[in-house]
Amino acid sequence: MPLNYHHLRYFWAVAHDGNLTRTAQRLNLSQSALSVQIKQLEERLGHDLFERRGRQLYLTEAGRIALDHADSIFSTGQELVATLTETVQTRRALRVGALATLSRNFQIGFLRPILSRMDVEVILRSGGPTELMEGLQTLNLDLVLMNRPPPDDSLTPFETHQIAEQPVSIVGTPERLDPERPIKELLQAQPFILPTTDSSVRTAFDAMASRMSERPQVAAEVDDMAMMRLMAREDIGLALVAPIVVKDELTSGRLVEAKEHPHIRESFYAVTLRRRFPNPLVQELLSQDTTPAFRT
Repeated sequence: MPLNYHHLRYFWAVAHDGNLTRTAQRLNLSQSALSVQIKQLEERLGHDLFERRGRQLYLTEAGRIALDHADSIFSTGQELVATLTETVQTRRALRVGALATLSRNFQIGFLRPILSRMDVEVILRSGGPTELMEGLQTLNLDLVLMNRPPPDDSLTPFETHQIAEQPVSIVGTPERLDPERPIKELLQAQPFILPTTDSSVRTAFDAMASRMSERPQVAAEVDDMAMMRLMAREDIGLALVAPIVVKDELTSGRLVEAKEHPHIRESFYAVTLRRRFPNPLVQELLSQDTTPAFRT
């Protein structure tokens, strides 16, 4: 029996929405009719394509394979129509998720190669780790930007790409920070704005202070880079951040950087879902030499 491409298109729509009810409403179908169409496709292929966890649908391994092929099939169909009707090629979409606490300067720097392209539309969403990972699993996101790798999970085959590594610096207002002063004296004399204790940067900082036999005063523990930047500007204390986070302030002189570096580095990651036919724009971004562009 040949494959019914109407069934495949309905599956394709549900797989990208991740929600049967929403897709049925968008296609002006009843939910039961849409379920029957997908069930018939599963019977034809001999595999379940979805598994339900709570109210959310997740692709099975067979479902991911089917979706990869469906993406390729329908993309080719769109190209055929565009070619024969001599229409302008439709803009391609890249759906990017980023931790709400991640540096905006870093995000713009990473995405800059495609932000000005007329053939690409970038859809940028922010959120927490759980929300973003769910977006990857349901294929509502093409990649997620993070400053820590997600935990391994055999049920969700993520691929984690380290895309940049930056040295971390101690920064503060000119009134508070003497750039020539050694780190040990800064630890003794000044309050610090630090990442939260679950951060690898914080772990490295605490180890450095311990080696120096110092217990610095902690003015604030913050998991949001934008908030660290604001608190440093408001002279709450010295901040431990990657220079790109406060790039504009360092350029203007509103903040200054200690000349002695703590020899701590922060890594940044792009997380994708393992797929046979990934979004080509993701491959373009991941193939660029990003690290030098983010050093200041």
